[in-house]
Parts: sequence; C-alpha cells; structure tokens
Amino acid sequence: MKYGFDNNKYLKMQSEHIRERIAMFGDKLYLEFGGKLFDDYHASRVLPGFEPDSKFKMLRQLKDHAEIVVVISASSIESNKIRQDSGLTYGEEVIRLIQTFRQNGFLSDSVVITQYAGQPSADQFRNRLNNLSIHSYLHYIIDGYPDNIDLIVSDEGYGRNEYVETTRPLVVVTAPGPGSGKMATCLSQLYHEHKRGIQAGYAKFETFPIWNLPLKHPVNIAYEAATADLNDVNMIDPFHLEAYHTTTVNYNRDVEIFPVLHAIFEEILGECPYKSPTDMGVNMAGNCIIDDAACREAANQEIIRRYYSCLCDLKRGNSSREILYKLQLLMKQGGLTIKDRPVVTAAMQREEETGHPAVAIELPDGQIVTGKTTDLLGA
Repeated sequence: MKYGFDNNKYLKMQSEHIRERIAMFGDKLYLEFGGKLFDDYHASRVLPGFEPDSKFKMLRQLKDHAEIVVVISASSIESNKIRQDSGLTYGEEVIRLIQTFRQNGFLSDSVVITQYAGQPSADQFRNRLNNLSIHSYLHYIIDGYPDNIDLIVSDEGYGRNEYVETTRPLVVVTAPGPGSGKMATCLSQLYHEHKRGIQAGYAKFETFPIWNLPLKHPVNIAYEAATADLNDVNMIDPFHLEAYHTTTVNYNRDVEIFPVLHAIFEEILGECPYKSPTDMGVNMAGNCIIDDAACREAANQEIIRRYYSCLCDLKRGNSSREILYKLQLLMKQGGLTIKDRPVVTAAMQREEETGHPAVAIELPDGQIVTGKTTDLLGA
C-alpha cells in the first residue's frame, strides 16, 4: 500500500491544536465530536496511513485534561434505533462506548438524554444507567428550535435542561450516531456555564469534509458518497469567504445553521467568537497529507466501493434508488466508471469465462486473485 497520510504528524498536530482552542476560551471547551472516535475505517480507506483508531489515540494524549459525555435522543431509545455497522441499538452502543472509554483510562460517567418528553422507554434506559453507576441528565424539546432564539436562550429553553456536572477543561461530547443532539447539548452547557460565571467555549471536530482541500477533491467527494443517505452536500463556506476572502469547504448543514448559532452565541456570550462554520472546526487532517496522488486514488476507489455497497443494500431492501442515483452522480463528478476499480473488471471477466458468479480481491502488492463458483463452493 502506498501511504498518503502521516499519522504520527496528525496525532501531534491535532492534539496541540485542541490545546490551543482550550486556551482561547479560558476555563473550559466543549468539543462536539462527529463521526467515529474509533474504528473509523472510512478515514483509513481514503487517507492511506490514517489508522482506524487515530482519533482515539489523539484523545489519549489529552485524557488527563478531558472527560467524555455521551448523548442519545429519547426518540432513538423509543424506536430501538440500530447502528448498521455493529447491529447494536443506540442504547447498547452508549453503554459500549462508556465501557470502552473507561477501559482506556478516560473519565466518562455522564449521559445526556435529549428531546425528552416523558417517554417510558427513556425512563427505563435511565434506570439502567443508574444501576451501572452512570449519571444521566434530561434535555427537553424546545418549541421552535432552532429558530426561536429568544425562547432557546432563556430559563424556559436551555435553562430548563439539566446541567451536566463536569470537572475537566476539555469536555468531549459524542454520540452513537447522527441526529442525537450533540451540538444542542454543547450550547445548553454554554448557557449554564455562563450563568455560573465560567468561561466556556465550543468547537467542532469533524474529519470530513476536509476544509482545506478543494471542493471536488476525491477525498471530499468520498465523504458525500459515505453520507449519501443523509443528503449531506459539500459546499464552499460563504461566511469564511466573506470574512477572510479565502475558499474553504464545509457541508450544507453547518452552513445553514451558522446564522442561528451566531445569534445564539451572541445571546449567551455577548459576541460570537467565530466568523464562519470553518472557524468552529479544529480538524488538522488536511495538513497531514503527504502524497496527494495516493489519497486521490484511494478516495476514487472508495467512491466506487460505496456504489457497489449501495447496489448490495438495494437488493437486500436496505437502500433506495435515490441514494444509488446520487452515488452515480458522484462517480460522474469524479470522472469515474466501474472500470476504474481493477477488481470489478477481473471479477466480471471471470464470471464471463465460467458462466457463474465470481469474485476478485486485490492484494497489497497489486496482484489480483479471483474466485469462481463450483459445486463445492460459491463465490
């Protein structure tokens, strides 16, 4: 495998940058941690050299100054929402995460249940957490969120939420999956900290899209392919462009919510510390790419892999035509066809020769091995 990413440089640079952001605010930093803390195989596929647990290793360098809060929405508990990669419910994943954090020496004993409205299943989950000596806190639904700023930043809005007791200068806020309420939890905590006279700030850690790579760089297109089911779209950050006359990349949800965040920050802190969504981020991954061509090729392979993965999900009834069409469009944007993935051509040729299903795998040295279907074994 040809390496395109310097993992050691990343571990050092990323942890230093987070320390700088903590110092910027004074007493405390709430760091919204998007994506996977460990087992990030997407990142390791598109950035050859990035280790799947790199982000976790990076946080280990800060563990004496950090604690981890896990967020889950009451609606996810009620619906028994399941993570497709692990097969665990979001509730089970919360407990697994906390156990893993503790086993690795992190302080992690708080769970926030967001969008709480008296759901019996959420109450049962809270009792289970209590039996495991895990503290839990309730955050409530706020009418008109996120647009009704006067209500949100008031005693009837964030003020109604239970305050999460934390003791470390870095509070990492993570979740078992998207839509759990990480950002709202961070902002609610800022409101309560400000009421208590504590100087606290907020920052966001997202590996993708990589803000200092071109919009149509294969690594960023691969992120769109990975989130095709969420309808995430990469775009130029218009606020950053206006403030600094510099082009950076962000994604639509952060750009769309920024005016609201800006207003909420002004209500809580008196002024917004950030001029753009890009400013909120702390991601240093783009600075650790050492071979752009290797990363481009790896990302192109990932885009095609996602296309075939969607085809499989479609046959199983776990995807939709709309997602498939989006992946086809992303392949066109990258100038890709299925022939750009060598194993595809090899497997199809083998199938044509034998008249039966076939498989192909590419070894680290580039050699391709094929497998055919026989009476004994099927490909």
